[in-house]
Amino acid sequence: MPRNTARPDAPKPAKKPGRLKQMYQVFQQTQQIDRSTLPIMLAGLLVPLVIAILLALLVFNGSAYVIFVTILLGLMVGLLAAMYILARKAESAAYGRIAGQKGAALATMQSIRRGWSVEDEPCAIDPRSQDMLFRASGRAGVALVTESSSGRALRLLEKESGRLSRLLPNVPVHQIVVGDDKDKGEVPLPKLASHMTRMRPTLTKDEAGAVSKRLHAMPSPVRQAIPKGVDPMRARPNRKAMRGR
Repeated sequence: MPRNTARPDAPKPAKKPGRLKQMYQVFQQTQQIDRSTLPIMLAGLLVPLVIAILLALLVFNGSAYVIFVTILLGLMVGLLAAMYILARKAESAAYGRIAGQKGAALATMQSIRRGWSVEDEPCAIDPRSQDMLFRASGRAGVALVTESSSGRALRLLEKESGRLSRLLPNVPVHQIVVGDDKDKGEVPLPKLASHMTRMRPTLTKDEAGAVSKRLHAMPSPVRQAIPKGVDPMRARPNRKAMRGR
């Protein structure tokens, strides 16, 4: 007979919190950052409920069943409104935590569920300012995203855009600068994902797949600039490799 090799004192794997507990944790974290979360959620819950009660008492003042159903519908609508408010507040709080950090744009791009193939590492880095350029491809073409509007970042953006235009003719290359200056055409970080998903598709699925494969097959100046066995967060990029030499 096979012996039971499990140790009696072995720690049991931690159970994942239930859905209600997860929602409560999200609420706690969001409330700590944005104190208006709870009042707005209560308003979203109570307004439909109060309207339903008024309708039940003033309009549907007939059978108790109709009154009960009307109040129940108002409660359900209120709960949905409160959950929607919590989701939006939690999303805003999450963007607020990562705003201004290096790689925040990449994290936002990776939240896009479909339509874009986002690369896991920057496609270009400025060796002095450490400004990074992120790249994604999809049916709308190729998107280049930078988190800075400095001169170095914009020159890096123009250089990479020109390189891709030569390597991928007839493929649209979109330049996106993440920022809060709408007069300069910058895209706020919370709206980056929706801005990319609203882009008009110009390629077929097969063409978009071919573009994605071509981009992944291209040599990465960032990988070439970092020697093997070196921590990429501490390594200084090889300038010659960054210039494509």
